[in-house]
Amino acid sequence: MAKITDLVAELARPAVAEAGCELWDVEYVREAGAWFLRLYIDKEGGVDILDCERVSRTVSELLDEADPIEGSYTFEVSSAGAERPLKRPSDFARFLGSPVTVKLYKGRDGRKEFAGVLTGYDPDSGAITVTVGGGEMVFPKNEVALCRLRIEF
Repeated sequence: MAKITDLVAELARPAVAEAGCELWDVEYVREAGAWFLRLYIDKEGGVDILDCERVSRTVSELLDEADPIEGSYTFEVSSAGAERPLKRPSDFARFLGSPVTVKLYKGRDGRKEFAGVLTGYDPDSGAITVTVGGGEMVFPKNEVALCRLRIEF
């Protein structure tokens, strides 16, 4: 059986594209005793509240028709955000050269968090390369808890 997030992504992707956006991610999570289904969208120049509303209305109707989720949940549509997590190989390829923060499961050199510039991604192993303080560091996929874009001021 397919995961709920995959089913919802397949259902939502055409409607999101019709709204001039791209589907960045789908989450189905339990928080404070309630279930939340979240769609994260993006588009060139950024997402605004009208984009979220348009996608929400259309996808909500599709979800009501298809009814892929048993029980109640709260449906939300949001921008992927400026400091979005990078998850797929295409995310890493798209944002090569961008500032990122890498969080590790276990500390390395007494630290669990590293800020630098994403300079490489190995699609075969999932390892990422980040320039940190003038030197390059390679983080194997199994050590990385999270890699997200970082805004510099």
